[in-house]
Amino acid sequence: MESYIIEENKPRSSRLPARLDLAQSGTGLILGLFMWVHMLLVGSIILGKDAFDFVAKTMELAFLSDTGHGYPIAVFFAVSGVFTLFIIHALLGMRKFPISWRQHRIMRDQMQMMKHTDTNLWYVQAVTGFIMFFAGSVHLYTMLVNPGSIDPFLSAHRVVSGNYWFLYLILLICVELHATIGLYRLCMKWGWFTGTDARTSRKKLKKVKNRLTIFFLTIGFLALAMFIVIGIQNRSNAGEPYPGTAYQKASHAVQEKSVTEPGTKEAEPAAEPDAADQADTSHDTTPAASEAVSDQAAAVTHDTADTHDAAATHDTAETHDTAETHEAAAAHDTADAHGAGADHDTEHMSETSSDAGAHDATQPATETH
Repeated sequence: MESYIIEENKPRSSRLPARLDLAQSGTGLILGLFMWVHMLLVGSIILGKDAFDFVAKTMELAFLSDTGHGYPIAVFFAVSGVFTLFIIHALLGMRKFPISWRQHRIMRDQMQMMKHTDTNLWYVQAVTGFIMFFAGSVHLYTMLVNPGSIDPFLSAHRVVSGNYWFLYLILLICVELHATIGLYRLCMKWGWFTGTDARTSRKKLKKVKNRLTIFFLTIGFLALAMFIVIGIQNRSNAGEPYPGTAYQKASHAVQEKSVTEPGTKEAEPAAEPDAADQADTSHDTTPAASEAVSDQAAAVTHDTADTHDAAATHDTAETHDTAETHEAAAAHDTADAHGAGADHDTEHMSETSSDAGAHDATQPATETH
């Protein structure tokens, strides 16, 4: 009974470290798988600018947008979630880092003495994680404040003109090494895919890890090289977004189709009157229209009296023979303006000209009106 009571009074070990270790494994698993998917999506630039732009606009939910531009706010929320997991995983991982030079020296001596491959992999994972804490934070913050700047031209501009190529090169190496080593160690730690023979399973998983590392590093280097080439080619137009996207082209096609469909026909603009219609309008026999046309004709004829001869004035007068008294008076004034036959004009012409034939020629024109 006394031993039982003593045993009960002993302080129990805390389960917090185990729970924190589980949280570290969970966040690491999510981030590792995300980085693999992310690298595949970024690697679409190898297939061409349209392929990468299609992927980027899909991540922005452009298929839900009528204009095809998408919603950059979706990228903002996605980056916010990844950034949060990234910080949590980094803080949990720092618990196992050597916090003094003495601890680091002891660990290095043990690594050289044991020459254990998995211990060396853990050290590589710790160093790359330390570098990623700074380089990854810069990259995630850039995407957080510029969620709509993901397309072939803007991303290439950021790599070349923004001098991010060196940061992305270091980040690429650290991320791929850290992710593949971390997922391999998770399988060993929790017994995933180990089978009945742990030694054989460990060798197979290491081969898979090495092949995945080479595969994703190759995609990453090719993608970074493509962005550098695009950035150099478009350096003169730095800052301009990619002009066309698959979603935008599709939206334009839908809009054009909706315009040509029956039932959505837009009102046709009124046709402009041609010369024949204008001529018919000038011969309108209604009194109001006749008076308006006569006034306009008289004013135009009076203004251009110096440039028209008597024959043209006589033809203008004949076009208004069907008008009423006001039209006849206006035509008569027009004829007077051109010296075609008013009485006082006749007297004036007789004083300035000795030609009696011209005076006689104006009399018939006056009588005809």
